[in-house]
Amino acid sequence: MRFTYSSIQTRQEAGVLFATLDAGPLNLLGVELVRDLVSLVDVLYTDPGDVRVVVESASPEFFSAHVDLTAVPQYTAEAAKAGGPGDASLGMFLHKLAHVPVITIAKVRGRARGGGNELVLACDMIFAARENAIFGQFESGTGALPGAGGVQHLARRLGRARAIEVITGADDFDAELAERYGWINRAMPDAELDGFVERLAKRIAGFPPEGVKAAKRAINSLTLPDQANVRSDSTMFLGLVGLPETRERLDYLASRGLHTPGELERDLGKAVAEFR
Repeated sequence: MRFTYSSIQTRQEAGVLFATLDAGPLNLLGVELVRDLVSLVDVLYTDPGDVRVVVESASPEFFSAHVDLTAVPQYTAEAAKAGGPGDASLGMFLHKLAHVPVITIAKVRGRARGGGNELVLACDMIFAARENAIFGQFESGTGALPGAGGVQHLARRLGRARAIEVITGADDFDAELAERYGWINRAMPDAELDGFVERLAKRIAGFPPEGVKAAKRAINSLTLPDQANVRSDSTMFLGLVGLPETRERLDYLASRGLHTPGELERDLGKAVAEFR
């Protein structure tokens, strides 16, 4: 397989495809990155070969900060290409990613918030650097809710009470706490992260593929949300981000540096509670 994208670097080694998000310092889920992710996932469905996929980031501070909130209709149109106009949402695209017939592993350094965290949650496994990985769903702090699978995945992984804490509290969680909550597989020292994930991916790549695929399908059938639930969350998100109060809060955050590398994006979990 050949992979050529403008916002994703790729390399293949010993049955593992390393896909490195490289869409600027924040890795915003905008038009370009969503377009490339849709293309990558399409190849993994139509001509997957025998690979395992590791998703990582070229940015040391941001795995993916969140969606590009200035381009919601545009990136939604790109996401729709994964399933057609009836499934025109980032959530339905990430639902398709979760079902892709290969094993996917997210390797997280830096911040994975909002849609960036939902991208991570759509992968089969998540491993993170203890020193600098941050996870969060900040949408409730602006008057919205996670609209691309965050509600569905976190409720299943964390349980009801902790999912409510995470989503309505809209705060940041470091890797150790995320591990304790069941959000991610493991937090480990940054120096060990690359080697561990590579060994695991290559180990799985060495096993007979049909058994691995069958195991994933069986587990997916027990744990992943129905399409109707994902569609419902997406519809609610699109309605909420258009409300005046939500727009006011997003405009306030934009005036302080949202979508720009800097203090606000580094501490977004804190910033959403400082509206005045």
